[in-house]
Amino acid sequence: MSATLKNLADQVIVITGASSGIGLTTARMAARKGARLVLAARNEAALASLAHEVHDTGGQAVYVVADVGDEDQVRSIARVALEAFGGFDTWINNAGVGIYGEMLKVDTRDHRRLFDTDFWGVVYGSLTAARLLCEQQRSGAIINIGSEASDRGIPLLGMYSAAKHAVKGFTESLRMELEKAGAPISVTLVKPGATDTPFAQHAKNYLEEEPTLPSPIYAPEVVAEVILHCAQSPERDIFASGSAKWHSLQETLMPRFLDFVMEKLFFSKQKSGKAPNPHDDALDAPTTGLRERGEAQSPVKEWSAYTKASMHPYLSFAAIAVLGLTAVAVGKSLSNASKTR
Repeated sequence: MSATLKNLADQVIVITGASSGIGLTTARMAARKGARLVLAARNEAALASLAHEVHDTGGQAVYVVADVGDEDQVRSIARVALEAFGGFDTWINNAGVGIYGEMLKVDTRDHRRLFDTDFWGVVYGSLTAARLLCEQQRSGAIINIGSEASDRGIPLLGMYSAAKHAVKGFTESLRMELEKAGAPISVTLVKPGATDTPFAQHAKNYLEEEPTLPSPIYAPEVVAEVILHCAQSPERDIFASGSAKWHSLQETLMPRFLDFVMEKLFFSKQKSGKAPNPHDDALDAPTTGLRERGEAQSPVKEWSAYTKASMHPYLSFAAIAVLGLTAVAVGKSLSNASKTR
């Protein structure tokens, strides 16, 4: 049974990691489109402020202080959604943290902590959402935020890459099991490229410099638009930037060449040249909230032609067809004109 998804204005949407970055941008965009929101993160002050912001603009939002690495706390998100709105239509597993450093030098406890959030947080959220949607016999969407690192490992972000690989495998298996069971639930993996959020600043840092994102860097609105598209239109998976698709394609077609390129470039491209700021590391506890953008050192791409085309393939095909027919018509006109001279 295929999922029948509602328009955003008719939806209740759960967003984890809603206090900053992609989660914050998605929450604000969804609120503007009329969705009712269940906001979850560890930063209570940021969540309260965001909920007030939504209310002040005529929307509806409740918030839950929760660490997604704790299954009981994830279940509390679902309980609040039930109490406030009778359930939910879309559950977005967005919460995530990073660690910059060579894997041999990173404390194993930090590796495990990252997996608690980036992998187990997705697992707990997805299973909680799927069980409740099935119990209510309700059609809905589960959207898991992966990464281009779901397809291709990145040096200095080794355990983050491993977690995102694991998220991909989990998401694919869950999708097949729900489809086999006939559950009307869309399960989507969104894979952003480098996105201008505070990710690098909030990551636990083992480098001698503050980390930064390698170019090209895309605006968080590019990812938020993809997420909300998938909340309304079932998608298997989708890249939220042309560079993410390109890196995945390179991994498929020429992995050893990509190894060489990353070994030559990605160690230096992920270092800012600035002194490290350990006070903003958010692996173990929340830090600054309500920041959509980070401290990108390269120009930020505000939109992605590839991603727009991925979300609207029929319109893109039609546009290409029109351009092709126009080119043929112009060619014939020029040919006829030359014959009459």
